[in-house]
Amino acid sequence: MNEHTTTALYRTSGNVCAADGAEAAGHAAPAQPLHHLAHFDGSPGSVAAARDVTTRFLHRLGAEWCARVPERTTGDLHLVVSELATNAERHAGGFHALELTGDATHVVVTVHDTSPVAPSFLTPDPARVGGHGLEIVRALSREVRIALTPGGKSVGAVVDLPH
Repeated sequence: MNEHTTTALYRTSGNVCAADGAEAAGHAAPAQPLHHLAHFDGSPGSVAAARDVTTRFLHRLGAEWCARVPERTTGDLHLVVSELATNAERHAGGFHALELTGDATHVVVTVHDTSPVAPSFLTPDPARVGGHGLEIVRALSREVRIALTPGGKSVGAVVDLPH
């Protein structure tokens, strides 16, 4: 797995955050959202590794953006990452990148794979075994994004953070 992180060029080193997640007076938030891109080779354990990448990203988001990411929101984001990555592994032969972008208000999770076939949203059916991944992602997200790319597609979700 290869990873690359982009942060604001002039962020403060170690923002001081109040107990409610707000920044203390005199400490500015970074000018650009935190961005992280991790590449995977499709080997066993890639989905678990993607969750680990997400955990580290959320810790940095809290430290650098004073973002409030409670345990429940962390769990929701892990589930979104797991569902998107698993769908790519199952239906596209593996995902090759996890992209995370965030600030104090939301996190965008995007999984890139090499299949040009867009996923379909199935009608909710509690009797159906399987096929609920995008349904779960849609329930946990403000927005689901699907984009065909020259090398395949990207499927992403915007998850709001509590204020």
